[in-house]
Amino acid sequence: MQNNSIRINISSTVRFILALLFILVFSVGGFYIILRPPLDEVWLISGFLLITTVISAVAGYAAYRLGWMNRSPNIRTALLGSYALASILTFFNVWLTARLMFTDEHDLLLGTILLLFAGAIAMALGYLLSSSFLDRISSLDQAAKKIANGNLSIRVPVEGRDELADLSETFNQMASQLQDAADKRMHLESLRKELIAWIGHDLQTPLASISAIIEALADGMVDDPATEMRYLQTAKKNIAALSHLIDDLFQMAQIDAGGLRLNFSSVTMSDLISDILVSFSQRAEQEGVIIRGSVDPDLEMVQMDIQRISRVLNNLVDNAIRHSPEGGIVEIHANRSGRFALVEVVDNGEGIPNEDLPNIFDLFYRGKKKRYESNGSAGLGLPISKGIVEAHGGIIDVQSEPGRTRFSFKIPLER
Repeated sequence: MQNNSIRINISSTVRFILALLFILVFSVGGFYIILRPPLDEVWLISGFLLITTVISAVAGYAAYRLGWMNRSPNIRTALLGSYALASILTFFNVWLTARLMFTDEHDLLLGTILLLFAGAIAMALGYLLSSSFLDRISSLDQAAKKIANGNLSIRVPVEGRDELADLSETFNQMASQLQDAADKRMHLESLRKELIAWIGHDLQTPLASISAIIEALADGMVDDPATEMRYLQTAKKNIAALSHLIDDLFQMAQIDAGGLRLNFSSVTMSDLISDILVSFSQRAEQEGVIIRGSVDPDLEMVQMDIQRISRVLNNLVDNAIRHSPEGGIVEIHANRSGRFALVEVVDNGEGIPNEDLPNIFDLFYRGKKKRYESNGSAGLGLPISKGIVEAHGGIIDVQSEPGRTRFSFKIPLER
């Protein structure tokens, strides 16, 4: 930053010197072309203009290096000071020239008065024109203070096409981004509170059931072996649901903290799909759903964490079966897509509402119909799946319409 400031200062100084030299050459050339004076007068005026140019350059550069603009109490004073310095240098240059050119004292006094008048007019005009400039700066300042006090809806008018207009546009973009971030933060906070309530409910329900079963067995209220076995099976099912919920929360915490570790190995995709089909075949049969899969012959070995990707497929297939009608079909396809393995899970269930699709993978989000609210998982299945796929360097997507929902994810074939 300091080097940039030095380069800007040097560049401004060089441009200032070049501008003065151009003005000097232009003035001497104009004097010679218009008046056609003798050479001795040309040299005389050239020397005089060179002296006044050097004096003006020294005065202007001194004001610049001393931080005239930075030391002023406000911008208006700095601008008026700049106008005053320019008027003084103009008066000095023209008055000395007139002193040499005019022999009549009356003409010299008249020229002096006119120069003073012109300088005063320039100062008044500069004061007027600076007002509009300062009004825009004041508008930005007031808006910035309101932003600092929490009013993120404030915007400033964009006027003109200069640097201040660009600054105003940038300020409005910043304010919009801050407001969007604040709105998203409030929305996530609301969803977080809802998730905590859901998790509390999901934890409390199986715990209450387990507690009631244990109390019944401990008090000897159940003496029928068949009933006792049914109670134990119910308790076992509730314990599994609790274990699954706690595991989901642990996985989500790891993903959220960026601490998800993957154990990569070469996996045959056909073996993975076959294992998924076998593990869900009994459940699909019980619910009257047909489940089938296919693997592209060109898709051979894939580098992946087999346990994590299996979990992703389990989540997607579990949701697809749960929301497929009796007689419905759930299909799993694995194909090669360039340098990626493309896996799709398609069902012919009721579909996902359009308003839920953009947020379906967001943490804390549950759609209005709660289509992807897994029992005992607090609806964390899809955020976990997204985190696992992205940890593999892939992407996950969903497309849905009434009667057809397609979840798909891509992961690189090689690390």
